[in-house]
Amino acid sequence: MGASFHMSLPCLNVKTTKSFYVDNIGATLGRKDQNWVDINLFGNQLTFIKAEKFSFNSPNYVFEGKILPSFHFGVIVESKEWEQIYDRLKEQKLDLVTQATFLKDKAGEHMSFFIKDPNDYMLEFKSFKKQDAIFEK
Repeated sequence: MGASFHMSLPCLNVKTTKSFYVDNIGATLGRKDQNWVDINLFGNQLTFIKAEKFSFNSPNYVFEGKILPSFHFGVIVESKEWEQIYDRLKEQKLDLVTQATFLKDKAGEHMSFFIKDPNDYMLEFKSFKKQDAIFEK
């Protein structure tokens, strides 16, 4: 599998956002919840998270009991590469955030961690248990 792009963005209305990407753009729908939706945009994962009036002042959301940054982007890699990246960054004593497995034993199970870049952007590294499950419902 080549690297796929993942981006998480705020939205004012999940239903309207889903409709635009699926009905207008022709993207396909992935997992969804009342407050967020995954969109398969040409093999890349866009996650839109409901936010009221928003700004890029480090707002967060809670997913499976973990506090995660709403504004982030990242890359999806195979598990061996994910572990190598995680170990390399950890050895450098960089501040890694929220290393966890999400959706354990469910569709879309994945390992994830975040790291802040020099510009204060949060970068996420994800690895799915099943590589073909990125958009599995």
